[in-house]
Amino acid sequence: MSRLLVPLHVQSIQNLGKSQDELVYHLTAHLRMNAVYWGLTALCIMDHKDALDRQEMIDFVTSCWDDEAGGFGAHPDHDAHLLSTLSAIQILIIQDALDCVDVDRVVKFILSLQQPSGVFAGDRFGEIDTRFLFCAVNALSLLGRLSELDVEKTVGYIVQCRNFDGGFGSSIGAESHAAQVFVCVGALAILDRLDEVDVPTLSWWLAERQLPNGGLNGRPEKLEDVCYSFWVLSAMSILNKVHWIDAEKLTSFILSAQDTDNGGIADRPGDMPDVFHTLFGVAGLSILGYPGLKDLDPVYCMPADLIERMGLRKGWKNLERRTS
Repeated sequence: MSRLLVPLHVQSIQNLGKSQDELVYHLTAHLRMNAVYWGLTALCIMDHKDALDRQEMIDFVTSCWDDEAGGFGAHPDHDAHLLSTLSAIQILIIQDALDCVDVDRVVKFILSLQQPSGVFAGDRFGEIDTRFLFCAVNALSLLGRLSELDVEKTVGYIVQCRNFDGGFGSSIGAESHAAQVFVCVGALAILDRLDEVDVPTLSWWLAERQLPNGGLNGRPEKLEDVCYSFWVLSAMSILNKVHWIDAEKLTSFILSAQDTDNGGIADRPGDMPDVFHTLFGVAGLSILGYPGLKDLDPVYCMPADLIERMGLRKGWKNLERRTS
């Protein structure tokens, strides 16, 4: 397949909410808020933001408010979590409906989850991960409340997660992983502390994630996966090293993972598509400059023009763009 099947992908995203009589719909309730964000952002990149009903989306997000905690759950009656809280904020900002949020309570919820070490727990149950740290930094930035964060303590934890290969792990001592590299580099970009990144070493590690078939993997000796088209490229974009990747081969790999019958993009050719890989496939293509796609901000994974209007583009400057 040599082109992106935009109409099919738009239709596949529209059809996601119509499968409520299927078991898989209920088994993925814990991902529902994230899935709405993935679908909406993919539509924005493909310039079809209005393909989903705006008010229905806003109503769903507000129905997931956890009044006891002061954050958002993944589904109505689910406990608040940083992952779903960030997705809720992103959805509402894209839909120009942030006035639905009690910002003070959300900020209090986010800050309450920072641990003495500087890392963040995802929720009141205490699981820690650099993903949750990024969610906190990202959300506070989007809400205009980053000044309330203990920046030095936060950066200090990220630095402790840096490994000899330049990469970052999910916690201190954990192996480098492309998704964790993205969240750590992204957090440092928002906090204007990219000086803590070993740019040459990390850039080589990221470039080595490309396999002979053009796809990218998350760590050495693993299979290629479309989602790393974003995790790797976003970090390389922030570091101004996208040109170290063979864009033509990666583009071909992403396009080959499309479902040409029902739309959507899978993790690799021949597998079942899903909205997660659909977003990160088109996100990777956007960073590569694929024709017809809207620019994506590599740090916030939101439309670049929106982030620009919010005045949030700082240390990482402009996206590197390549002609596909």
